[in-house]
Amino acid sequence: RVQHERSAPSPPPGVSPTPLQGLSSPFLRCPSQRLLDRVVRRYAEVADAGSIFMDHFTDRDKLRLLYTLSVNAHPILLQIFPGAEGWPLPKYVGSCGRLLVSTSTSPLQEFYGAPPDQAADLAYQLLGVLESLRSNDLNYFFYFTRVDAAMFGIFNNGHLFIRDASALGVIDRQEGSQAATRAEENKDIFSCLVSGCQVELPSCDTVPEKQSLVLVCEQVLPRLLQAKFPSPVQEEIDAALARCGEGARPDSEVLGAARQLKDILRPLRTCDPRFAYRYPDCKYDDKF
Repeated sequence: RVQHERSAPSPPPGVSPTPLQGLSSPFLRCPSQRLLDRVVRRYAEVADAGSIFMDHFTDRDKLRLLYTLSVNAHPILLQIFPGAEGWPLPKYVGSCGRLLVSTSTSPLQEFYGAPPDQAADLAYQLLGVLESLRSNDLNYFFYFTRVDAAMFGIFNNGHLFIRDASALGVIDRQEGSQAATRAEENKDIFSCLVSGCQVELPSCDTVPEKQSLVLVCEQVLPRLLQAKFPSPVQEEIDAALARCGEGARPDSEVLGAARQLKDILRPLRTCDPRFAYRYPDCKYDDKF
């Protein structure tokens, strides 16, 4: 897939990083040293990637990285959390100027008219993706600041991925957020991209566990699952979706509604070659 992006333009010669300060980026709202080290180490657009030190970065490399992070961190996320390691993101192939190249997916909205078993499978996968973003071995908490169906894509084997990660924020639960604790004079340029080094950022603890679920249950899943199943299953799905998408509910109730929705959807999926990403494993493994 080749697409025009706002995310990876080469900055013109002679541009200083000063004008970049103050550009908002959900990815940079709560940076930790561990996360920034991961960015530097895995940034693929330099000659000698792999080191947490920036000795191999030219000034142009640094400007390109900072500009991409501040405008749209999508290609950076593809590089530092690759699908090959189990993250729900497509493969990053490369970029050139304003072009980003990644593997092809079909947007989720193309499946709004899908048959019931496929709709159930996609909804089940989407809830599983949000669960993995909330709870994973590396202790990073990913959350969406906004969602729409075009942000999720499906490969030709039926596997669902995040095709647009530009609205993903990341909080490091293992190390904590520097933005929430660092004194004003100790802020680095990554934080200044968000705040302009003028005011303290709000605590990253204010991002609730339920945030991504509420957005997806309110804005994406209803159109995918509406009027697809016989009664009383449809009523159970609609009720769970309503509870999951109600932002006024406590986190525990929203998470519980999402688990209930997954339990309802799981037996509605079928095991056949149309779902190549889990076939024929689904014939022999109860987890499918």
